Amino acid sequence: MSDTDPARPAKQLAPRLYQQARDALAHDITSGALPDGTFLTQLGLAERFGISRAPARMALQELTEAGLIERVGSRYKVRGGSATAPLGVLPETRLTPRSSWEMLYPDIELAIVSRTSLASWRVNEAEMARHHGVSRTVARDVMGRLQQRGIIRKDDNSRWIAPALTAANVDELFELRWLLEPAAMEKAVPKLPAGFLQQMQADLHRAMARDASIDAAVLDRLEQQLHVDLLGHCGNEALMRAISLPQALLVAHHFLYQWTLELFGTEPFLGEHLEIVNHLLAGDVAAAKAALVAHLRISRRRAMLRIEAVQDMIQPEPLPYLERL
Repeated sequence: MSDTDPARPAKQLAPRLYQQARDALAHDITSGALPDGTFLTQLGLAERFGISRAPARMALQELTEAGLIERVGSRYKVRGGSATAPLGVLPETRLTPRSSWEMLYPDIELAIVSRTSLASWRVNEAEMARHHGVSRTVARDVMGRLQQRGIIRKDDNSRWIAPALTAANVDELFELRWLLEPAAMEKAVPKLPAGFLQQMQADLHRAMARDASIDAAVLDRLEQQLHVDLLGHCGNEALMRAISLPQALLVAHHFLYQWTLELFGTEPFLGEHLEIVNHLLAGDVAAAKAALVAHLRISRRRAMLRIEAVQDMIQPEPLPYLERL
């Protein structure tokens, strides 16, 4: 789930929730507040920081990669010591407090996106508020965020609609992406922090290693690195607002990866991302832009294969605020 706003320049963005949780735990481990042998769980982490399981899982994955914890069955055990992989600057504060709508948003986003693989849906704001026991103001804030992310839009009768991920819809969204993202990447490259591309390259090599343990959270994080974090440094707010609409597909992929992890064997986008990063490290922005367009063009077909596969796998429970169209 995305917890930053891709419509704003990167320098204005607060760390994503999983990064805040990760850094807070890393601080507790390295300071001894969480001693060696302490067991952690996704649910426990989610409850402690008031986040959903998705960012909790991503935080634990990065701490595992850094060598501060190790996975033991469904739990994670603190190993202590120093991180073997860079974690960045640890904040002195804990997680940024979130408003009521931010607490609800990840679960509502996932509920809607998972169902757009099957059909289009009308989203009823009043029923959403009633179902979750919140005010209409909170529900309205959720709806605003869903609209900003391109997940819902108003039809000719001013009703909120979550359009199905049909072939035509996916084609339109990907076409927007390969028109807009290369321009944002070219603007972002001169503004990237030192070591940003090297870290991306290292993360991709680690994910592509023969003995790598890849799950949906890892794939989601690597997608975010290129298509959100890197592009977010472009400094053009209007361009990033335009990009945020077709990036509803990234939200869909966050869900689809959980169900189609083995669909392609080795995840093909990893090598495509690495080619883009290698071109950027070599200073060949034109080649990187061409590789990005090629990546997005082929990703369009893979997205449809994932959607078609998921349609045979899921049977979501009915929700009172979603009406199938």
